[in-house]
Amino acid sequence: MILGLLLIAPRTFYDLIKDFEASVALFYSASGGSIKRALDTLLARGFIEVASVETGGRGRKVYRVTDAGGEEFRAWMTGEPAGPDVEKAALSRLHFLGLLEPAERLPVLRRVVARIEADLATLSALDRYLDTLDLPEEQRDIAAHQRATLDYGLASNRFMLDWFRAFAERYEPLS
Repeated sequence: MILGLLLIAPRTFYDLIKDFEASVALFYSASGGSIKRALDTLLARGFIEVASVETGGRGRKVYRVTDAGGEEFRAWMTGEPAGPDVEKAALSRLHFLGLLEPAERLPVLRRVVARIEADLATLSALDRYLDTLDLPEEQRDIAAHQRATLDYGLASNRFMLDWFRAFAERYEPLS
């Protein structure tokens, strides 16, 4: 996330916190401490550098992405959406999709769609399996609410899949 924000424009640590709160926080949560640790890691790995130090009382550092950081960002964007949270993986790529060349965008969206389809298939298989169970009466009320959670996940994934498929159609003429 930080690489994407810094590719848009060089920023200070304070600017990154504000930008996280104003945009990325809609789908990704990060504290000031975790942002600072991520900055330190990116600096150590050579993915970002200090572009300048603001003059004045605090001498805040302005960070920018290095060539290696740009390559790392592009590899992440164009790679398989990983992690347990498909929504976070999908929305983070969508948020920064405009940083890629137009011809690179549809393949990213197709990988997102494929990931959502895979997660939906897993949930659907679980749904079918649960239909085969014969639960004791004393567990049915608990199971009904647990099943409602699964129903929500299915509906959420179906919505996300429909939305991303429709959005990807905007890029079809480019392929």
